[in-house]
Amino acid sequence: MTNQGPITIIGGGLAGCEAAWQAATRGCRVTLYEMKPQRFSPAHNSPLLAELVCSNSLRASDIESAVGLLKQEMRLLDSLIMRAAAATEVPAGRALAVDREHFARYITETMERHPLVTVRRREVEELPSPEQGPTIVATGPLTSEALSSAIAAVTGEERLSFYDAIAPIVIADSLDLGVVYRKSRYDDGPGDYFNCPMDRDQYRRFIDELARAEYVPLRPFEEPKYFEGCLPIEVLCSRGEDTLRFGPMKPVGLADPRTGREPYAVVQLRQENREGTTCNMVGFQTKLTYREQQRIFRLIPGMERAEFARLGSIHRNTFICAPLLLQPTLQLKARPDLLFAGQLSGVEGYVESAAMGLVAGINAACLAAGTTIVPPPPETALGALIRHLTTGDPKHFQPSNVNFGLFPAWEKKPPKRLRGRLRAEIAVAALQRWRYNLAENG
Repeated sequence: MTNQGPITIIGGGLAGCEAAWQAATRGCRVTLYEMKPQRFSPAHNSPLLAELVCSNSLRASDIESAVGLLKQEMRLLDSLIMRAAAATEVPAGRALAVDREHFARYITETMERHPLVTVRRREVEELPSPEQGPTIVATGPLTSEALSSAIAAVTGEERLSFYDAIAPIVIADSLDLGVVYRKSRYDDGPGDYFNCPMDRDQYRRFIDELARAEYVPLRPFEEPKYFEGCLPIEVLCSRGEDTLRFGPMKPVGLADPRTGREPYAVVQLRQENREGTTCNMVGFQTKLTYREQQRIFRLIPGMERAEFARLGSIHRNTFICAPLLLQPTLQLKARPDLLFAGQLSGVEGYVESAAMGLVAGINAACLAAGTTIVPPPPETALGALIRHLTTGDPKHFQPSNVNFGLFPAWEKKPPKRLRGRLRAEIAVAALQRWRYNLAENG
C-alpha cells in the first residue's frame, strides 16, 4: 500500500500510537490527535505520548503464558510498542518491564518523526464524519466527557465504567536493605524483586490498620465496579483475613535467604526505572488517602522510612459494550468507518490495549486501500481477544486481560504441563499464515 488514507486516530496512548504505526507502515497518511498538553486527564501528567500511568510492567515474558504469547504475536507483526519495550527494558525477573520515561519518549519521537504521521495536540470533542475516511477511536479509559457523549450518541448505548487503582512508587534507597531482600519467586540466588517479609503479628497489624483506614470517597454519581484482575488492596483486605496473604502478599517461593524459611507474608517491589532508583509496589493498587498510604505502608518491614515518588490513586475507566456494538474487524456495526481500540474497546491491560490498536491499524489500512479485512484466527491470542469482545454476553460483559480461557476449547485436552507450549505453537503457526495472507492481499 502506498499513499493511502487519510486515517484519523483519536488518542495518543499505547493503542493509538500502535494503530498509527501499523497504518503508516502500510503507506497510509495518518493524523493522530492527542489532547495533552492542552488538557490532562486525572491520571496523566506527562506531555509524552504512550504514557504509562499504572505499573511499568508488561507482565510475563514466557511465550507459554497467554500474555507472553500475545507479545510474541505482536513482535511478529512489527509492533511499535514491542520495539519500544525492547529498547527500554529494565530487570523484572520473568516479566517484561520498562523505564516508563524512556519508553514514552521512544514512542513519541517515532510518531513525530514518521513522514506519514501528523501529530496534532488538541482535544477532539466530536467524531469525524464518514466522508473523512476511517477513524480509530483509542481514547482510553479516561475518555473525556465531551467525546464520551459523542460516542454514546453514535452507539445508542450508555457507556459503562469500572474503577482501577494506581500503585505507589517508592524511592529505592529509602528501603532498609537490612530487612528487605532481593529474590524472584522460585528462583535461586538474588532476583529482580525487593521483598519485605512479615511475620504473623506484623501481618495482622498491617491488615487491621488497612481495615480502619480512611479512603478517598467516590463522587455521588460514581458506582464502584472494580476489575477483578486489579482490585484495590483495601478491597481485597475486606474479603477476609488471609485474602492478601494468598494474593499480592503471597510468600510462596520467596524464602528469606537469611533464614531459609518463607515469611508469613511478603510485600514485593519491582524496579520502576532503568537506573533502579524507584520501585513499584506490586499489587498495591489503592484508594487510600495520601496521608493514610504513607502511615500504613510504613508499617511494612523495611519500609519504615520509605519515601514515595508517587502515591496511589483511583480513576474511572470507560469502555463500550463491545459484544453489542463491534464487528470482529473492530468496526462499529452502526458506522463501519469507526473502529475502536485499546481499553475503550473492552480489553484490560497495556499489552491488550496495544494489541487491539495493532489490529485496528491494520484494518483501517485495509479500509483505506479498499481490500478485504480478515480478523486474526481465533486460535491466536489476538483472535482470542477479539472473540471475547465480539461474542461475549452483553448483559454481563466486562473487560478482560488475555488468558487461555478465551481461546477455543481443546478437541482433545492435552496434559496440563504441555498446554501452554501447544497453544503457542498453534497460535504462532496460525498467525504466520494470516500474516502471509495479509501481505499477499496488501
